[in-house]
Amino acid sequence: MQKKLIENTEFTSYQLPATSHHVPVLLKEVIEVLDLKKGDTVLDCTINDGGHALAVCQAIGEKGLLVGIDEDKGALERARNNLALCKTEIILEESNFRNLDLVLEKSDVSGVDKILFDFGLSSNQLETSGRGFSFQNDEPLLMTFAVIPKIGQLTALEVVNSWSEEDLSDIIREYGEERFSRRIASAIVEARKKGLIGTTAELKKIIEKVVPSRLGKGKIHPATRTFQAIRIAVNDELEAIREGLGKATKKLNPGGRIAAISFHSLEDRIVKQYWRELTESGKFRIVTKKPITPSREEEIANPRSRSAKLRAIEKI
Repeated sequence: MQKKLIENTEFTSYQLPATSHHVPVLLKEVIEVLDLKKGDTVLDCTINDGGHALAVCQAIGEKGLLVGIDEDKGALERARNNLALCKTEIILEESNFRNLDLVLEKSDVSGVDKILFDFGLSSNQLETSGRGFSFQNDEPLLMTFAVIPKIGQLTALEVVNSWSEEDLSDIIREYGEERFSRRIASAIVEARKKGLIGTTAELKKIIEKVVPSRLGKGKIHPATRTFQAIRIAVNDELEAIREGLGKATKKLNPGGRIAAISFHSLEDRIVKQYWRELTESGKFRIVTKKPITPSREEEIANPRSRSAKLRAIEKI
């Protein structure tokens, strides 16, 4: 087996170093539903800064193997640093989890015992990536998970400035579940006639002019759903989830488990429906009869966890 060892001394805490901005969601619950054992081979399909992975390594020990995937090169570097004290054998690969089968084949891993998907964006991506995931900062319209988009790779700039009004309206309605999708799409098309829409601040301003404010207790900013929709379209996120889940079940060893954390209804619906299909085959059983959600304490400590839902399934 190809080995990339990160080996030094034992660690005793699940907490990431203070230099990391990312807080892993439903950490205790993930470890419990995965039912990790010493020596397990675990695939973390969205390793990010390594928040969940750190706890996974402690659970599977030095005889275990952790394979971590992330499309964000910066996240992989942070994960490598944060996991530097682990005795567990660790393999990190820059890729989209829809290619998890290729990652495992490259690493000579034929099957895995536990698999984790975390479909949420990290605090680092939202706050410091500079790629336009959030309208809180004025950044270029990229929204790609890859730090440097490949030649020809779709970006938010292309979506906003070249897609037809109908296509824009469709993705904003379907991916953002935005009832003002037509109004927003029309405003974007009119605005770009005057010049390129190149930054998050420009797009945010366009949306604010045509959507009634939702600010206030329990309300979201008028641009939230549109930004979400464009990001999903740029990264083909929903199809990637379908592909990733499908490949994960094929690579899962008998008795193994898959846990998936979703953050909005479209993601959760895909997971829920696929879990149902798998149980109907008679080869899987659902571990979580109802989705596990954050405690009130976690929501207060980490407001971004509010919409998280954890579902798990086991291969019989």
